[in-house]
Amino acid sequence: MEWYTLGQMLMKIRIGQKAATADGRTVMRTADGLFWTGGREHGRAVEIKDYLFSDIWRIYEDEESLQESAGREERERREREMIENQYEELRGEWLAAAGGQPEE
Repeated sequence: MEWYTLGQMLMKIRIGQKAATADGRTVMRTADGLFWTGGREHGRAVEIKDYLFSDIWRIYEDEESLQESAGREERERREREMIENQYEELRGEWLAAAGGQPEE
């Protein structure tokens, strides 16, 4: 079993997966964001607050999360494309401002 800090967990968690702390607080990543599951915050979007930075998280999948993971590959491919497009646009702007030409 692997444990992650908050930042590591956010980089690693995939759509349809859950992450839990040692004390049982659980979140699930959906196509719409990261949401609390169970407890008094169930269904609410996760707000990044100071106490989350001191937690360690375990990522897993269960029956509920597997239902949310339908279409995961396509959604993650679109996310990567959007990130790549943003990177290329910013890189082109930076090169133009620096007096260079964007590489083809």
